[in-house]
Amino acid sequence: MDVGAVLIRLKADRQDQVQDWQSIIEQRKSEAIETLKAEGVLIESWFHLELEHHHYLIAYMRARDIQHAQQVAKTSTFEIDAIHKKFKENWDRVYPARLLVDLENDTTDKMP
Repeated sequence: MDVGAVLIRLKADRQDQVQDWQSIIEQRKSEAIETLKAEGVLIESWFHLELEHHHYLIAYMRARDIQHAQQVAKTSTFEIDAIHKKFKENWDRVYPARLLVDLENDTTDKMP
């Protein structure tokens, strides 16, 4: 299992585009989940933060093979992926994160 995360610095004044993208993903959640299945992605989470007047996104992914997932996404014919590719025009810079610790509780189904 692969785990990955990136920090994405947004171009200035792109908060409205982030809000629009978030709304589209939420409205078309079932389609977005279909793309995850096609890519072999188990979890994809997005976070927003503001630091020193700059806006950032954090993207987290857990997949069978992240490189494979990225390749499938690049050639995807899903309309929702085209929307996501267009959203990337709002990105200024992507900073890869290095995994330090990855803990997983595989007994969650046995918890009361």
